[in-house]
Amino acid sequence: MGIFSKIRDKIFGHKDKEASSGATTPAPTGQHPDPTPAPVSAGTAAAAPAASAPPQPAPLSQVDVGAVLSAMADAKGGGGNYQSSIVDLLKLLDLDSSLTARKELADELAVHAGADGSAEQNIALHKAVMAKLAENGGIVPDSLRN
Repeated sequence: MGIFSKIRDKIFGHKDKEASSGATTPAPTGQHPDPTPAPVSAGTAAAAPAASAPPQPAPLSQVDVGAVLSAMADAKGGGGNYQSSIVDLLKLLDLDSSLTARKELADELAVHAGADGSAEQNIALHKAVMAKLAENGGIVPDSLRN
């Protein structure tokens, strides 16, 4: 999982465990699923329909990124300058904010502004993260985009 995916998941509340666990929906109340499949004879096996494709995950609903980050900052008693600092944003999300992690994020988002770790690159990374969150259904206020 890439760093941006971790950022998105923290903000959008997306749980990869749910998506990858293969959890099925429960049977309606009063009905119990039959744990054993019905036997299939050789003559009917060819006529049986192919197994349906696994369900596609529902598209992420729109999330107010500004409100989520503000609530997280309030819960932590601050949050630094997460509105414009990629380092403070990563710290607010309890993610690795090291130079190595930021280099990886820059590669992932194709941000090549300034030298690694420079203010120019960090500002460009923050803008790229906010733009990518907006592309993924996030409602990102202008105050976080600039």
